[in-house]
Amino acid sequence: MTCTGPARRAARRTRSTILAALVVVSAALIGVLAYRTLASSAASPIDILQGDRHGALGEADGAVPDGVTVFDDEIPAVANLDHELLAALRQAATDAAHDGVEFFVNSGWRSPAYQEQLLHEAVSEYGSEEEAARWVATADKSLHVSGDAVDLGPSDATAWLSKHGAEYGLCQIYRNEPWHYELRPEAIDDGCPPMYADPTHDPRMQQ
Repeated sequence: MTCTGPARRAARRTRSTILAALVVVSAALIGVLAYRTLASSAASPIDILQGDRHGALGEADGAVPDGVTVFDDEIPAVANLDHELLAALRQAATDAAHDGVEFFVNSGWRSPAYQEQLLHEAVSEYGSEEEAARWVATADKSLHVSGDAVDLGPSDATAWLSKHGAEYGLCQIYRNEPWHYELRPEAIDDGCPPMYADPTHDPRMQQ
């Protein structure tokens, strides 16, 4: 059966109406999905308050890119370490290299702002200030902020230091942080002092 002209026009109008409806529905679905995506990625109120600070923090504040060694003077986390600590680290790293071991810096000097950010993140991760204090000090007490501490890796580097670090005055300070080293010059003659269980047992963190 052949459609007449009016019937064909009516069919075209119907198809056009259906297509228009589909376009409207598709647009609505896209809008809903976009809204849900934005909502799921929305920052918390604290993140919004610190948004400008988060954007400013980077290598200049002590963030460390992958592959940094104790010889990378162009990285502030390394360059701003106490010069005696850095000299001891470089001597130890030079000697460790003869054993096929390389020291990588996971964290060194940090700005107060960066330390505060790490503490805030630790509280969020561990659920309380008390638990976070076992891992991250406040900016006014942190040995990283003063440039007197360094976190090293990988595990063969810390294993090497556990055997030889005292010869350079480099000591692990906290039992729960095998990567955290500080300079203790007296350790060259007397060995490293007993470790604290974690930073909450360190009298320097209580002052």
